[in-house]
Amino acid sequence: MEGLRFKVIGEAFAKKPLDVAMPCERPSEYFGKKVFNREKMYKYLPKAVYEKMIDVMDNGARLDRDIADAVASGMKQWATENGVTHYTHWFQPLTEGTAEKHDSFIEHNGKGGMVEEFTGKLLVQQEPDASSFPSGGIRSTFEARGYSAWDPTSPVFIIDDTLCIPTVFISYSGESLDYKAPLLRALKAVNKAATDVCHYFDPDVKKVVSNLGWEQEYFLVDEGLYAARPDLLLTGRTLMGHDSAKNQQMDDHYFGSIPERVAAYMRDLEIQALELGIPCKTRHNEVAPNQFELAPIFEDTNLAVDHNMLLMSLMKRVARKHGFRVLLHEKPFAGINGSGKHNNWSLSTDTGTLLHAPGRTPEQNLRFAVFIVETLMGVYRHNGLLKASIMSATNAHRLGANEAPPAIISSFLGTQLSELLDHIEKADKDDLFRLDGKQGLKLDIPQIPELLIDNTDRNRTSPFAFTGNRFEFRAVGSEANCASAMIALNSAVAEALTDFKIRVDQKIDSISKNKEFADGRHNPVMHAIIDVLREDIKTCKPIRFDGNGYSDEWVEEAQKRGLDVEKSCPKIFERYLDDSSIQMFESLGVMTKKELEARNEVKWETYTKKVQIEARVLGDLSMNHIIPVATAYQSRLLRDVERMRTVFPTEKADELSARNLKLIEEIAHRTASIETLVDELVEARKIANRLADEHQKAIAYHDNVTPYLDAIRRQIDKLELIVDDALWPLPKYRELLFIR
Repeated sequence: MEGLRFKVIGEAFAKKPLDVAMPCERPSEYFGKKVFNREKMYKYLPKAVYEKMIDVMDNGARLDRDIADAVASGMKQWATENGVTHYTHWFQPLTEGTAEKHDSFIEHNGKGGMVEEFTGKLLVQQEPDASSFPSGGIRSTFEARGYSAWDPTSPVFIIDDTLCIPTVFISYSGESLDYKAPLLRALKAVNKAATDVCHYFDPDVKKVVSNLGWEQEYFLVDEGLYAARPDLLLTGRTLMGHDSAKNQQMDDHYFGSIPERVAAYMRDLEIQALELGIPCKTRHNEVAPNQFELAPIFEDTNLAVDHNMLLMSLMKRVARKHGFRVLLHEKPFAGINGSGKHNNWSLSTDTGTLLHAPGRTPEQNLRFAVFIVETLMGVYRHNGLLKASIMSATNAHRLGANEAPPAIISSFLGTQLSELLDHIEKADKDDLFRLDGKQGLKLDIPQIPELLIDNTDRNRTSPFAFTGNRFEFRAVGSEANCASAMIALNSAVAEALTDFKIRVDQKIDSISKNKEFADGRHNPVMHAIIDVLREDIKTCKPIRFDGNGYSDEWVEEAQKRGLDVEKSCPKIFERYLDDSSIQMFESLGVMTKKELEARNEVKWETYTKKVQIEARVLGDLSMNHIIPVATAYQSRLLRDVERMRTVFPTEKADELSARNLKLIEEIAHRTASIETLVDELVEARKIANRLADEHQKAIAYHDNVTPYLDAIRRQIDKLELIVDDALWPLPKYRELLFIR
């Protein structure tokens, strides 16, 4: 054991970066090389088919089956010219990952030979044997029918020799079994609701698009060291490990020079990502040692989600080539920063960005204020649901620690924006309006200065912060599918905007009957918008918080404000089944109650299984790795004490052996504690496993099993400081956390 550990460490430190063949072209020339994008469509599709496809992609027109064969033929020609032999429907089941089943193009030609064939039917829909994917009770195991259907708004791409077709995944009876289907519905809902509100200000707006820019944080560890840590291998995080004497306290890794091996990996990753149409923009060292970040240019939310899922898979593949393993777990190492995936979210129209200020006119600034406030309304009404959308067994370790936002959803706006909303809310209504001859109503809303990040300090403890022309949803975890948070957020905003329009229209009808407006010089629409906006500014004020989200005082204050302060992961999931959540999702056509109940069954079961695996791994490592090594070292110390007594008088021997005797006693105490705690852990698991209800089982695992993981770890981490370093069987933090 001693030789293996140090051999692995030595090999890791001796590794040199691979030479990465840089393409001769500029990135702009090979960007999208492996994507059937508009340029490829124009080349490989008949003009009429191309125009219909653009209408489908841009305007949501229905995809006619009569053009599917022509599209499939063009795709196959392009794909085979690029060495493709297989195709797959690429979808996102409720496993947090992606799924694919590869089929070749070949079919019998009826003459004893084969022919390459790919029809519109195969492109548009398939029936994967998908009975083993989690469905939360929607389907029995013996009911294998599940349908994947092409999403033409997300372009087809090539991985190796396979044509990958992004699809939704639904059950035989029509319920969604994936993340993409409800995401597309949520985006449709926010498009309709936001477009309707935009028409108050600009009747020419045709559509509103939800935009997303994610910031993917991750850790890299040497592959050999990773393989020597069974806990990393099986759970994605270290279940034990004492702090390194030096970790991130010097802040020297953050934005520092990228290590040579890592830079080679990043270059390779970016080249392959750009070829797949993923618009990688930023790379840098993050705060913790071995932690890095990659961020793209903003895209439509649906495409951004697909690109993030594709990138996470690509990161793992490329890392193996460079002798690394990527860790996407939100908290792979205790005592240092975890990894998030900040979701920068915004809304834009075919005429501009809705969350951008200042506008050219007071009305444009009013529109800006409306969309800011209605976003806050959605977040306020469904703050518990938004927390549930980003919660998981893994992200629970990160939230509220080492610069991660707390598990209470609040929004930081900054001084300028807060003052603007306060002005609209508190100013005397007569002061907000004035007449200007024939031009009619003028809005006394002060000109909004450019809302830039550097005009206001950042609040790292805010889970949902306004950062210039977007909101940054910072609580999303690094290994999560962004779709979960985006489904909840876009739905909440769509509901708020829908409700806003209903109330404004009612207000317009009421105001228009007032004699003051009979002369036509007053604008009832603007008056109605201001009235409703002022109501909503006051209503959603509890979600606005600019202070320290880590403080105990904030927890107490948040509870008084009516915000969700629950910390138990299984109980947080319950927010999906609140009456308000079900009503919102069903009214918008995003998900049914049945689908929500099924998803929660999956969430509770997934939580239980992840904690269960961690408990089993920790028990095994404790009993088969740590205790044998600790007792072996204890035996060595005992032999030293015995030998002292053969050389020195008893009194002198005891004096010289005092330290060893103290260590022997401490090792005995800690190993006995570990054995007892492991036995109790196993018993707690057995009791929890007897519960048939997945909800109650998950709660039992959270309340009665997870406390043992920390308790056992504390004992092991103390032993790590005692036992001879040459005997310790697992690579330590000081070895794992510094790439050379």
